[in-house]
Amino acid sequence: MQIPLINLKKQYETIREDVDKNVLRVFSSAQYIMGENVKQFEKEFGEYIGVKHSISVGNGTDALVIALKALGIGEGDEVITTPFTFFSTAESISTVGAVPVFVDVRRDTFNIDPAEIEEKITSKTKAIIPVHIFGQPADMDEINEIAQRYNLKVLEDACQAVGAEYKHKKTGALGDIACFSFFPTKNLGCAGDGGMIVTDDDNLAVVCRALRTHGSGENGQKAYNFLNGINEEVEEDKSEDNTVYNPLKYYNYLIGYNSRLDEIQAAVLRVKLPLLDGWNDKRRKNAEFYNRNLSGTKLTIPHEDDYVKHVYHMYMLQSERREELVEFLKENGIATGIYYPVPLHLQKAYINLGYKEGSLPNAEYLSKRTFAIPMFAELTDEEKKYIVEKLKEFDE
Repeated sequence: MQIPLINLKKQYETIREDVDKNVLRVFSSAQYIMGENVKQFEKEFGEYIGVKHSISVGNGTDALVIALKALGIGEGDEVITTPFTFFSTAESISTVGAVPVFVDVRRDTFNIDPAEIEEKITSKTKAIIPVHIFGQPADMDEINEIAQRYNLKVLEDACQAVGAEYKHKKTGALGDIACFSFFPTKNLGCAGDGGMIVTDDDNLAVVCRALRTHGSGENGQKAYNFLNGINEEVEEDKSEDNTVYNPLKYYNYLIGYNSRLDEIQAAVLRVKLPLLDGWNDKRRKNAEFYNRNLSGTKLTIPHEDDYVKHVYHMYMLQSERREELVEFLKENGIATGIYYPVPLHLQKAYINLGYKEGSLPNAEYLSKRTFAIPMFAELTDEEKKYIVEKLKEFDE
């Protein structure tokens, strides 16, 4: 039996007819950029998360960079974040000229430990970026309380946690601004790259919309006026064709980016969004099966805080014999993934920051022990039983 870590082909087969129909409609419309699907998906996604504004962008990394720029973070600033995450979280901080300050994580949830944050705050600290890693929300009440005490902004990196909940509130609605990725392997993935910024702050939304399209047009002018304290009416952008010609894009007010979600990706995502909660529930049931059947082994199974809804973007196990176990599973047709073998504070790219082995012991401990096993909504009972059987066989 061969079982992949994630099976995108299986997912596509369940929605093929609707996806194909929506994509073909985009082709026949010849409206490929910032068209009706993008507008509708932004509206639908904002309603799903429970926020006022959704600003689609080219990918999750762009979302983080643009959100940081909109918050006014730049050269000489510091941003506190976790070392146990994908590189783009810290990379986005560096991209805007700021410095990532890494705080150790909890060993059980892998999320940033709020108890370690306060001692890292300096006069240069401007924001905290908690990452809801592998689909489990971070301790947002504690993080927000610290942020309010020190007048810091909170940017949620929810790229791995779409649909997850913290105290019955969706991730993305828990800080000042939040970012999502729609990379194909995510719980809500498109057929290429895509991302989203969400916020309840009207001014932040205007700046983000301006920055994603070269600081131009109506949103560029609104953002310029806001940033410069100018109070004047801005003519509404009524252009309908952003693919061929939009005269307003030749008037630029800010230095921005070219980062847009295209119509085809939005068309795919509009099919998937109504199915997301159902898919996440299936992931949770798969996790329950794994937890139940692996609890008596030497493996450490994932911990889920009582007040969250974990959506298991990845199902992470811990083993003292990770390399041997991963190889054994590979020989038996079971795919695995190691996330993340080198924590961010020890990456060569950040050698200048002065962190050493032992600086953040929990992140380093996890980087040597954690690995993912197959987790997707379409996993069959036969596949799950086979995976558990092989894990127990190795454990004997």
